[in-house]
Amino acid sequence: MFSEKMQQAFNAQINAEFYSEYLYLAMKAFFDEKHLAGFANWFNVQVQEEHAHGMGMYNYVHERGGKVELAAIEKPVLEGDCPVSLFEQVLKHEQLVTSKINALVDVAEAEHDRAALSFLDWYIKEQVEEEANVRQLLATLRLIGEDKKALLMLDRELAARTFVAPVIG
Repeated sequence: MFSEKMQQAFNAQINAEFYSEYLYLAMKAFFDEKHLAGFANWFNVQVQEEHAHGMGMYNYVHERGGKVELAAIEKPVLEGDCPVSLFEQVLKHEQLVTSKINALVDVAEAEHDRAALSFLDWYIKEQVEEEANVRQLLATLRLIGEDKKALLMLDRELAARTFVAPVIG
């Protein structure tokens, strides 16, 4: 049985996933304005991933016979005005998402909802990957420093990233 507490926790996480989509869309716009198409592409892929994550949870709630209740999505605020500061914000945000997924797992454990625990295992693994990818990009950006040629080379590399729809659950 899908408890009311579990349903509320999933609805809160659905909102968090769609906020992530919105935040990354704002970051894509930042890089579009700077004419860094590769960075904009990287964030466009993130937008699609976060949408898929939110929809995965949306579909799961329905599969369990629950009710999805969508809440307002908070306006994203960008912290900083350069690639390093934005990726520092991305890392902080991904760490926050990890803590929210962990809290959702805590609710599933408290509710003895083994189906939810099994479903959320994919999200736990995904967050490990998300944080590692951002840490790697941030380390590269810090190494680049003020070298504009290196920044443009990284921009070209990021332009090659493509979205692959995840198989969630």
